[in-house]
Amino acid sequence: MMKKLAVVTAITLGSFSTFAATPVIFHDGVMEDVMRAQEEFKEIEVSKLPEAVTKAVNKDYAGATIDRAYVNENDEYKLVVSHNEAKLTLYADKNGNWIEKE
Repeated sequence: MMKKLAVVTAITLGSFSTFAATPVIFHDGVMEDVMRAQEEFKEIEVSKLPEAVTKAVNKDYAGATIDRAYVNENDEYKLVVSHNEAKLTLYADKNGNWIEKE
């Protein structure tokens, strides 16, 4: 009986030490989920782009063709554009202002 009690005590104390060795992190990842959701773009028809965005492309990338268009929850637009035999990925807000993205 004493042997069993000693074994149970050793196992119990051993399991506490594993929990103590694991650092407690008070971060639930909510902000990353919010940022990721805002960054997620869904494809839309090019014809659905705001006029300000298409005007900005025509002005700053004369002769470019918008091949694909995407939008996120913040009304930011991701554009895949063909310009001078190159494929470009551009980002703009709904007012046609360019956004720097990495």
